[in-house]
Amino acid sequence: MSILTVKNLSHGFGDRAIFKNVSFRLLKGEHIGLIGANGEGKSTFMNMITNKLEPDEGHIEWSKRVRVGYLDQHVVLENGMTLRDVLRGAFQYLFDLEEEMNEICNKMADAKEAELEALLEDMGNIQDILTHNDFYVIDSKIEEIGRGLGLTDIGLDKDVNDLSGGQRTKVLIGKLLLEKPDILLLDEPTNYLDEQHIEWLKRYLQQYENAFILISHDMPFLNSVVNIIYHMENQSLDRYVGDYDNFKQIYEAKKLQLEAAYKSQQQEIAELKDFVARNKARVSTRNMAMSRQKKLDKMEIIELAKEKPKPEFNFRKGRLSGKSVVSTEGLIIGYNEPLSKPLDIYIERGQKIALIGANGLGKTTLLKSILGEIPSLSGTIELGDNLDIGYFEQEMKEANYNTCIEEVWTEFPSYTQYEVRAALAKCGLTTKHIESKVVVLSGGEQAKVRLCKLINKETNFLVLDEPTNHLDQDAKEELKRALKEYRGTILLICHEKEFYQDIVTEVWNCEDWTTKIC
Repeated sequence: MSILTVKNLSHGFGDRAIFKNVSFRLLKGEHIGLIGANGEGKSTFMNMITNKLEPDEGHIEWSKRVRVGYLDQHVVLENGMTLRDVLRGAFQYLFDLEEEMNEICNKMADAKEAELEALLEDMGNIQDILTHNDFYVIDSKIEEIGRGLGLTDIGLDKDVNDLSGGQRTKVLIGKLLLEKPDILLLDEPTNYLDEQHIEWLKRYLQQYENAFILISHDMPFLNSVVNIIYHMENQSLDRYVGDYDNFKQIYEAKKLQLEAAYKSQQQEIAELKDFVARNKARVSTRNMAMSRQKKLDKMEIIELAKEKPKPEFNFRKGRLSGKSVVSTEGLIIGYNEPLSKPLDIYIERGQKIALIGANGLGKTTLLKSILGEIPSLSGTIELGDNLDIGYFEQEMKEANYNTCIEEVWTEFPSYTQYEVRAALAKCGLTTKHIESKVVVLSGGEQAKVRLCKLINKETNFLVLDEPTNHLDQDAKEELKRALKEYRGTILLICHEKEFYQDIVTEVWNCEDWTTKIC
């Protein structure tokens, strides 16, 4: 039985088509991986099936009484709420039922006998629902999920406004799992999660009995939890049974088969056209020529999918920096309270260092303290001579209404429009992306615009905070190659071991110096 049926879906933004006549079905127990390059419309598709966005054409139908839980990569938490408040929000519908039951109790005092019987029945039904959904053990359920995701270590009474990106993601995942929906919709759930909790989420999804749809560019993670792949490419959506590795094999074989069929057909078309051209004028061969022309007219032409532009990242190297890049003495980082023990750090020219560890330990705070964006609580920071710093921030918090061209032009005013367009195209963006406003692009496309600004700046010290978030596989591989070849110094925060292990010369575990164990 189909839980979700999508028929003949079409959608676009302006003159840019995203889907064309797309169909999709979700069956009970299916663990679906929704994959595709940046900008193919994966998040748009999620927004449509959750009624956040209306399609231009097509039909979306859910089964009756299906509860859907959606982890949106762009969701916002309200300031002033604690972690516990957010997690308790998962049970809001039960609190509403409790309130309804209390109202029934008040009505019973003045009810007549006939009414009383109906009220008692309603009250019994609500009581059963509350008991069945663990209403009377809510706090212990919250504690259980909180422990699994490391939220109890952060403190369930902490304000959500004080959380790091990874901690916010954990809270949202925790709330979603507590809701126990019939269907899980997960958009990049591993972004900002540390290795320990990615592993926890992996085990949870492997044992998950209901269906889910997962968008992820973390291929080892996706490969370990899905049994169906839906591939989004060139406005179409194709279904493959099996995991990601199986999809890759079938996809490559289909691609080779299509290319062979295309070449064969093109040769046949050329021969037919040549015969028609040579013989249509002669009376004796005109009929044969017309017959071949009819064959040409009826032929279903094979079209090859347009190749997506592959990104090319080549960092411009600045002048040679001094031998000492960063040195600190007794450095304590934090905001209102210390996040670290006193730190004596020394980074030398040419070192490539990965900062790892759980969320909320102060990794981003350390980077911002070194760059002078936030003051340290005590101690000294000394930056070396002749430093040309390139900083990739984890996430841009404000909506950007510049076009991609304006965004890069502001950074490099001496560039011609041709040079700006060429720089963006090298990062894997098409003409339509380049002319669009940054705010309407996908997370991966926005990251490519920011990388474009970074690689065109002369640098000798790269400070990168989760640069792989939202990037598709091609972009990740190209960024990895570029960072391996980079001759300057690198300080990198990353939770994807497969990405950083071949780049860095050292790995620093921030759990060794933090005052927070999360």
